[in-house]
Parts: sequence; C-alpha cells; structure tokens
Amino acid sequence: MAPSSFFLFLFTFTFSSLILTTLSRTTLLSDPSTTTLDVADSLSQAHDVISFDPKTLEPLDLQEAQEAPLNSSSVSPLITLQLHPRESISNSHHSDYKSLVLSRLARDSARVNSLNIKLQLALQGVDRADLEPMQTSEIRPEALSTPVTSGISLGSGEYFTRVGVGSPARQFYMVLDTGSDVNWLQCQPCTDCYQQSDPVFNPTGSSTFRQLTCDAPQCAALHVSACRNDKCLYQVAYGDGSYTVGDFVSETMSFGSAIKTVALGCGHDNEGLFVGAAGLLGLGGGTLSLPSQVKATSISYCLVNRDSSASSTLEFNSPAPGDSVIAPLLKNRKVDTFYYVGLTGFSVGGRPVSIPPSIFQMDEAGNGGIIVDSGTAITRLQTAAYNGLRDAFKRLTPDLPSAANFALFDTCYNLAGRTSVRVPTVSFLFSGGKSLALPAKNYLIPVDKSGTFCFAFAPTSSALSIIGNVQQQGTRVSYDIANNRVGFSPNKC
Repeated sequence: MAPSSFFLFLFTFTFSSLILTTLSRTTLLSDPSTTTLDVADSLSQAHDVISFDPKTLEPLDLQEAQEAPLNSSSVSPLITLQLHPRESISNSHHSDYKSLVLSRLARDSARVNSLNIKLQLALQGVDRADLEPMQTSEIRPEALSTPVTSGISLGSGEYFTRVGVGSPARQFYMVLDTGSDVNWLQCQPCTDCYQQSDPVFNPTGSSTFRQLTCDAPQCAALHVSACRNDKCLYQVAYGDGSYTVGDFVSETMSFGSAIKTVALGCGHDNEGLFVGAAGLLGLGGGTLSLPSQVKATSISYCLVNRDSSASSTLEFNSPAPGDSVIAPLLKNRKVDTFYYVGLTGFSVGGRPVSIPPSIFQMDEAGNGGIIVDSGTAITRLQTAAYNGLRDAFKRLTPDLPSAANFALFDTCYNLAGRTSVRVPTVSFLFSGGKSLALPAKNYLIPVDKSGTFCFAFAPTSSALSIIGNVQQQGTRVSYDIANNRVGFSPNKC
C-alpha cells in the first residue's frame, strides 16, 4: 500500500471511530433508561454534614412565613413556611457518617413500626380508651389508657419548620409529620420536659390561650383523652415508648401574617427522642390535623437532601406545578390520617418489573395499600415487591462491585475511587399510566465516607407499603385535598 493510501486509510478509520464513540456516548447520556449517580457530590455532602455547625445558619426568626392570595378570586390564601432538614437545627455529634446513618435507620425502623401499630389499632376498631376520671393534680401517662394512637417516633422527625404560637407570638421549631394528626408543643409548668432549642412555651404569657372543655368537639375527636374538672386532657403515645401528655387547648398559630386558631396539645409531661423541637405539626388527613383545622385545600412540600443545610418550603393552598406527575389520592375508611396513593408498580432501566399490581392495592377491610410519608426515610415494600425490584436492579448492574450488607440494606456497592457511575433508572408507575423517574441519588445513597452506596429500599412483612422521604427528596409533593390527587414535580424545591 502506498504511503499516501495508508495515511488516508488511517485517517478515515480514526475519524470514523471518533464519530462512533461520540454517537455512542451521546446516545448513552440521553438514554432515559439510565441515569448518572454523582458519587463525588454525595460523598462530599456526607463529609460536610458531620462537620456542619447549626449555629452558622441565619436565624430562622428572620426567615418569616409569607401569606399572599393565589389570585383575586381565591378564598384560600397561600401560606408558605420555611422547611429545614434535621441536621440544620440539631448537631447530633456523630463521630463519622456511618454512625449517623445507623442512627437514622434505627429511628426509621421505630417510626415504621409505629405507623403499623397505628394502622392495626384502627383496623381492629380501637378508637377510644375506657377512661377513669383523674383524681390527682399531677398529669402522668399512667392515668390515661395506654393504646398507641399515633404513628411515629418523634426521633425520626427529619424536617422542621418555624411557627409562631400565642399572642404575642413566640417562635418555635416544630417537627412536620404527615403520619399523625394531633398538633402539640411542650408547655410550662413542666412535670417532665425534654431539652428543646427554644424556651418552653408559657401559656400565662399569651392572651389567646384557652383550655378546651370536656364537651368540646375537638376533645371528642381525640383517640385517647380524659376529663378532670371539666378540662380536656390528651395523650399521644408512640411506638418507641415516647409520649406527650397534657391539656388540650385552643391557641393561635402565626404563619407570617396569617393567624389561625387551632386545637393543640399543651404537653406538661413529654419523653422521648424529640431532637430539640418544641413539638409537632400533624399534617395528616384527620380532623385534628393542621390542614383540616385551617381548612386548607392543599398542602405541598419539597424535601431537600437531609445531608444538606439548604431549606425549602411547606405551602398551604398552592396549586401543583404544571409539570406534576398526577396520581390518585386514596382514603382508608378505617383511618383518615394516612395519604394512600394509587401505585401500580415500578420500572427499572425502562422495563416494568414483574410485580402483581394487587400488592399495592387496599382491600375492603383497609389492609394493604401504599402511603406517602414525610417522616419515614426508606421506602418499605412488601417482600415480594421488594425482591422483584431489587433483582431487576441487580441484573442491570453486573459491573458494579458489590459490598457487604449494611443494616437493613441487602444490596450495596463499593464505589470508592469513582467520580460518577451510570446506573439503570428506577421509576414509580402510577394508576393511569403515569410514571415518575427518580434521580439516582434518591435510590443509591452513601452509608459511609469510604464509598459504600446501598439500594435505598427495604422489605417489610407488613401489608402496608410506604414511600419514604429519601425517594421524595428534590421533588415537590402536592396533596390536592379538595380533588383527591397527589402530584410529584421534580426539581421544584
């Protein structure tokens, strides 16, 4: 072959190879069946959260809630509150990221157990306790009946907001919880109060504080209550042994310029893993929840990554973003707290996973189904559904080096030394043929600083499945209460 012909051949071959490589790369990056996990960024956040100092945050008193009309004809004003992850207000003093993750998973398991206890009590018809009148002035949990009536361990509350209570309003950190209804905060005088970030609320300093009587409809709506000297008393107990007991009262809550009068617990005896918050805002679907009491037509939130110091918003009466993936919002006739969603299955790598849709359906007795919950971290699926999802993911990741199991995770990978990896896309499939593709960071999460990442789903022996907040991070979740729909809109924090 002549030299000129050889060089022409070499140039043509090299140029063609370059074109093919570029096309292949472009096709890979635009392929919706795969997505990129930014390993370096996830590990960087894992490192930063351990050394993060909540004292460096801007004081949340300066980050006021806002109230504005949605439009000139709206009767329900838009109320917006700042939303912060747990580590933003609580320095948990963990020595390394692995111990922080283990602590989170332990709290998460306690919460899931509590949600299941709440559901089982409701299905068994345990609505109220057969209560004896109190004879002592000291409020103790032993004086009330002991059934567990709410859904969580407050130690697993991962997101907080700042609201005003009383007149004049005092600002308090409150845990947000879509898995319970009763709003409450610690009150003076304290028989037994845990340590919180703010001074304990003093009812004597508020001109709008009112004790609810035993015949008040709000008192009748409590699952566990008692009466003493015509004062309504409440108890909320949680599955890990935490509880709050005290007076059930009415008081004003301030959300920026919006001031609402709500029924809430004034807790004089409170014990458990409450992480510095003054109390809890119940965002469930029951009559005593905050959305129900302020007559909200919708609630929405966007949960930032728990390893981030960033914040987002909790909104009442805001419309779902136009690009939302809409799914039906279902109700359980036996328990009105939980937000059930019409899920039919999953896809991995663009292919539906072989899971019977009946696994996610609720039967006539109220068993089964899947709920969306802000306080549960890791999505729990019935074992058959989990196995199908996990096996489909593992089949499409044969080149990723495996790592040992970690706590409740049985599918982990060693990604040490890698900047990013391409992985199959995991998507939720909802009724009506709608699908929601998850970012890779919402299902492959670091469990240490060394590069171990685990598939962030877990099996449960319970009939109830739960979509947790790891899968919700970075997505605006909008509960359209008026129209029984829930919307998911990525990147709307």
